[in-house]
Amino acid sequence: MTRGQRRLSAVATAAIVVGLSAACGGTNTTTPAGEGTASASTGAGAELAGQVKVDGSSTVAPLTSAAAEFFAEEQAKVNVTVGTSGTGGGFEKFCNGETDISDASRPIKDEEKAACDAKSIKYTELTVATDALTVVVNKENTWATCLTVDQLKKMWEPGAEKKITSWNQIDPKFPNEPLKLFGPGTDSGTFDYFTDEINGEEGASRKDYSPSEDDNVTVQGVEGSKGGLGYFGYTYFEENAAKLKAVEVDGGDGCVAPSVETAQNGTYKPLARPLFIYPSTAAVKRPEVAAFLDYYVANINKIATDAKFIPLNTEQESKLKADLSTLKSS
Repeated sequence: MTRGQRRLSAVATAAIVVGLSAACGGTNTTTPAGEGTASASTGAGAELAGQVKVDGSSTVAPLTSAAAEFFAEEQAKVNVTVGTSGTGGGFEKFCNGETDISDASRPIKDEEKAACDAKSIKYTELTVATDALTVVVNKENTWATCLTVDQLKKMWEPGAEKKITSWNQIDPKFPNEPLKLFGPGTDSGTFDYFTDEINGEEGASRKDYSPSEDDNVTVQGVEGSKGGLGYFGYTYFEENAAKLKAVEVDGGDGCVAPSVETAQNGTYKPLARPLFIYPSTAAVKRPEVAAFLDYYVANINKIATDAKFIPLNTEQESKLKADLSTLKSS
């Protein structure tokens, strides 16, 4: 089994569990040992045992799952579970002391910081990858090759609810095709980021769209509707490029397609963003958690590349390693 196949298998497993869960609940998936060959500069010492609990962003989950698969090859008795409750749902569990690490596609909010403070949960923010939040349309859509931020806002702002229902309302040159919108739910960091950058206010969005914390539901929705449009992380588009089309975005300087290069050099704006993990300071004192984080950080760009994420640049990678070192010494 190839690395890409392993990663898709892990994501597919997570998707199945999500689909079987109650709509308002989170999911928890156990990442099995894989067959990869990524090497680690740490974590290869004494055999460890125990559990590392991770939950949060569905965007970041495949990256953490890939790290867990490779780590399991060296520490098979450490059970790393990766849940996908969304960034907000993950922080709720994390700040309640239920998890060791929280995956996040946005920085922690002030109210979440307060919740952690109330339970004396200390943490460090670690940037582990870059994402190009990707707007996707149906393969049969021949008209929307590039959309401006204003056009996206016209689709998604609260005032569009029950009013903007056809593509020709976005641009008279577009056909009179029903506009069907799909996207993440309100617990998602992707939802928070998109609404802030496109609508100008975090959480401000029309409500008459099809929401899901499972990005695969958005894929299926857009794929099944000629006038469909949705958004999610770049890695999910790469997995589904045969089914969907990515839209170029004009943030004011012309149309730019999402890609590794445009996300890293800052030209894909305003939808390029960092991705995070938040380890608990207390959890890192446990050897199995420390070893997992050592492995994750030491191999971050190998893992990101294998998992089809946009890797960190040299400066970002150096900062990540320094931040982990500071966390472990605190």
